[in-house]
This record gives sequence, structure tokens and C-alpha cells, in this order.
Amino acid sequence: MLSICKRFIPLLSLCLYLWGCKGKAGETTAETTKEVTTPVTVTNVVSGPISEYIELNATSSFLRKSYVKANAGGYIQTVNIRIGKFVSKGEVLFTVKTKESQSIGNTISKLDPSFKFSGENKIVATSSGYITQLSHQSGDYVQDGEQLAVISDRTSFAFILNLPYELRRYIAVGKNVALVLPDATVLQGVVESSLPVMDSASQTESYIIRTSSNIPLPENLIARAKIVKTQKGKTQSLPKSAILSNDIQTTYWVMKISDSTTAVKVEITKGIETKDWVEILAPSFSQEDKILVTGNYGLSDTAKVKIVQ
Repeated sequence: MLSICKRFIPLLSLCLYLWGCKGKAGETTAETTKEVTTPVTVTNVVSGPISEYIELNATSSFLRKSYVKANAGGYIQTVNIRIGKFVSKGEVLFTVKTKESQSIGNTISKLDPSFKFSGENKIVATSSGYITQLSHQSGDYVQDGEQLAVISDRTSFAFILNLPYELRRYIAVGKNVALVLPDATVLQGVVESSLPVMDSASQTESYIIRTSSNIPLPENLIARAKIVKTQKGKTQSLPKSAILSNDIQTTYWVMKISDSTTAVKVEITKGIETKDWVEILAPSFSQEDKILVTGNYGLSDTAKVKIVQ
């Protein structure tokens, strides 16, 4: 009896081992065949106008400036202006006392104390505008004709756009141009004129863009001018993040929800492309179609997905 038990125990151990291996293999197979579900977000096509823009830098400038100059050599007695101050035409900006008048006045006053001789020359503004440059202060000695200040005419404020010659077909006098400032403020401008001079080095032509904004802006402010290159009225478009392509960008597609858990690959034909949107020429999607915008990269056709908020 003992010998039979000794022979039965190894056989029982082998059976238990084989049964355990079979159970693990079954678990592995179940795990392998379990489908992977990718979390995604979706959007719908947008119907409406779309425009393709060219963006170039435009610099603000005062086109008309008055240069205030000394009308005689002498010492500046008073300065009635400061940088940024608005002055009106005819307003007294400086008083200058000539060196000769100061010497003559001192000599005569010693001989006749009742004689009053100031010898001061008043320098007035020849136009209205803002003081954008101030070169001298009280007590400075200046020569006749020396520049004292610069008055920038506020009404002459405009943006100067340097346009490459090959793009001149996209702009014309009277055309509307959006100007985006560094703080994201958008100004509406109109092309007023072009300068009949071409920069020989950069081969660019200068265009003057006027704005009707009352916002006081400084000179040499750089804005982004958005020039419409192509514009369409009513079309369907999708966010750029929804568009996928092959490595050489010859084929484009989107992933569309076919049922609540499956995304299928749909090839598309692109049209106008902007910074954030892409026009879809074909196929025609309905407003109910759900297109993947995140989680779509690398998905295969008929991939299992889960829509999340």
C-alpha cells in the first residue's frame, strides 16, 4: 500500500502542474485579445466664410514732422515743453537770449539803470502735434539754426508696410487691412497710398496704412498686417488638429465616429488653409458627423475609441 502511494504522489503533482499551466495560458490569451479603447475628443464641421492671409510687419510712424530750430545764437532762458506734450501752432516753446544782447544789456544798465533791454527771442511752434524729441534744456548755449525739438503731427500717424514685390497683386489702394498690435488689439486700416520707390536690397515696396482709431499709439510700434490672399464665402472647415497626413503629405484624412465606439478613416481633399482652420473640399460632412480632434494621431481604421469631454 505504501509503495502505491509513493508512485501516485508524483503523478498527482504532474497533473496539478499541467492544470496550472493551462490556467495561466488561458488568462494570457484573454488579456491579449482584450481590445484597447482610446480616449478622444470630437468636433463638428463649421460652415461659413474662410480667408487665407499673408502676415507681414508694419511699423507706426508720423509722416509729418516739424523741426524747431534756434533763430539766433545764445543761451536758452526758458523751456515750456516736455517729451510727449501736445503743443498748438503759435505756442511759445523756448526763449533764447543772445550772447551779444546780454553783454550790451549789462553795459547799458550800468550807465543808465532805467534802461531795460531783455534781448530775448521767442521760438514758437510752426505746427500742432506732439513733442517727440527734445534736444536742449535751460542754460544750454545754442547756435543759430541748431535743432531744439521735433514736433510730430498727430494727424499724420500711419503704419508703413514693406511689401515684397512678388506679393503686390494681393494689395491695392483702398483695400482693408487688419493690424494686430503686440497686445492682441486689432485695428482696422485702409491702404492709403504706396511710395513710388523700391528698396534695392530687399526688393520691397512701402505702403501707407491709415487707421481711424483714437488710441494714442507710439512711433515705431510693430504690428502684424493681415492681408487677405484668398477668401471664400460659404464652405466647410475643420480645426487643423483634426487633419492627419502621411509622411510626405500627399494624402490627408480625418477620423470620423461611425458608431459610439468606432472611428473610421475618411480621406479628404483640402482647400484654403489658415492658421487654425482647414477648408474641406471633399467629402461633404453633415453637421451631425463627429470628427476626432484629440487622440486621433496614430489610430488605425476602425479603431475602438471612447469620447470624453
